[in-house]
Amino acid sequence: MPVFQESCAEQIQAQTIIIIHPGSMYLRMGRASDLNPCTLLNAVARRRLPGGVEYKDSFLPALVPRTKELTQTMEESRLHVSHTLQSCLQSDGRRRYATPPQQIAAFNRRSNPEVLSPSKTEWIKTDKDIIVGDDILSLNPDDHFNIHFPYKRGELNVHSGPGGSLKAVMADLKTIWEYVLTDKMNIPLRDLKHYRAVLVIPDIYNRQYLRELTTLMLCEIGFGACFLLQDHVAATFGAGLGYACVVDVGDQKTSVSCVEDGISHRHTRVRMDYGGGDITLTFLWLLQKCAFPYKSCDPFDKLDALLLNQLKKDFCHVDLNICGSQEKTFIVRKPKRQTEKYTLQVGDECLVAPLSLFQPELFKVTGTHNVHIQRRSMGDPEDPHDENYLRETSRRSMKENLEQALEMQEEVVAPAAVGEEEVNVDAIDTAPIALSNRDVDARDFLVGPQQLLGLDHAILQSIDRCPSEDLKRKMSSCILVVGSGMKFQGIGMWLHNRISLQIPYMYRTETLDIITQPKEMDPGITTWKGAAILSCLESALELWIGRQEWERFGVRILRERAPFLW
Repeated sequence: MPVFQESCAEQIQAQTIIIIHPGSMYLRMGRASDLNPCTLLNAVARRRLPGGVEYKDSFLPALVPRTKELTQTMEESRLHVSHTLQSCLQSDGRRRYATPPQQIAAFNRRSNPEVLSPSKTEWIKTDKDIIVGDDILSLNPDDHFNIHFPYKRGELNVHSGPGGSLKAVMADLKTIWEYVLTDKMNIPLRDLKHYRAVLVIPDIYNRQYLRELTTLMLCEIGFGACFLLQDHVAATFGAGLGYACVVDVGDQKTSVSCVEDGISHRHTRVRMDYGGGDITLTFLWLLQKCAFPYKSCDPFDKLDALLLNQLKKDFCHVDLNICGSQEKTFIVRKPKRQTEKYTLQVGDECLVAPLSLFQPELFKVTGTHNVHIQRRSMGDPEDPHDENYLRETSRRSMKENLEQALEMQEEVVAPAAVGEEEVNVDAIDTAPIALSNRDVDARDFLVGPQQLLGLDHAILQSIDRCPSEDLKRKMSSCILVVGSGMKFQGIGMWLHNRISLQIPYMYRTETLDIITQPKEMDPGITTWKGAAILSCLESALELWIGRQEWERFGVRILRERAPFLW
């Protein structure tokens, strides 16, 4: 009987906890008791004022002009991956073979679309000034709407254009989250004081943004309480793992860090500005090299962007047993346009595109891609006891203690030694700072030309930055892949082979687990599910921050309560 009562209490508690996991492309949001979250496009369209400046965030990363040097670099990278694939064996031991791109292009040039009945879909006509989520796809491009994605490359999309200020981004988030709460989850806004929220944040976070997001949830939207949770930590809870090197491949970013017992080790965190959207555009470039028959395809058109994403999901894989050319079909449907059915041939392009994660020079089609690490706090005027204060006070106390010890040993130690000891004290204090400051620029993580870092190198270097040999060995045995950007058949085995070949001998273990589908669930919702599980645990009770506490103590309460080192 007591067990039954406890489970009932947990169930009621789970129904009043809202889990929010925003991404660059999609938002996942739902009750902790839900089996799956509500998933929708993480975007808002606002009607443009007369004479207002037009602004539309693209559904895919922006393309850069293809210079001769750029094309040459990408072609060299494509050939490198193609030659690697041709040296691989099929499961029966036979060598792989590939159909030459010229032969595939000859077929595709002869392929003409089959015209089907006109599309029955129509652009929606609306009097609303604000459209949220998937309904944006039905908006007529000629209507005067600006489109904003609040997140870009895994971080808040703050920019210098219209609607790009931090305040405007927060207003967009408020609009989207309140829409989901009221329209999708049927929760009146006036009842939110009875609900609590968990916000999943990037593993590499910006303290100013976290402060604004907490204010948004507690003071603007009006949740009764909230706490923030790093995405990689949530992923380990979702997969049921005590430790793992977490690889999160999203639509516009790829991040790696080592997590143990709910702690993401700061120096192991790295985020690269490429993801599933960049793979999509690399795939388009490869298709166009083979005379892609849908010649009017425009990646800046929202419907074409979604079509290209779907083609990537349907066609791309890393199955070495599939050789030569394959015939594929797809249908292009657009409002007030004839529906067309295309037939084309594809070859190793379907493997080369996913493998661009390991050959990131192919991502140059979308420009330069930065590498981000967790930077040291420069201090917060609202938090007088931030880490800079703690570091300075600990330095002072160390000096005072050593000076007292020196005074007691005055007859033994020469006066000149006191000055030397003071220098040594500073050296003792600054040594760990110098060690941690090595990551102020991301040079330790940069491999290859132009700051491009492949996924396998990012994983290996993240593991190498673990604080102990034992932890390095543990992380080398378990790699958890989450996110929707790397869901390709066979890529787990490819990653396994890449890592096992390069991992230092002293860290090798009997087994290397690459988990690409934890607990048989969609890796895209693993992080959301983990946040839901954690929010209902007894240990989470001390993490909640209430509105009155936040208004009274501000950012100081985050340093006290946050389940990560503030």
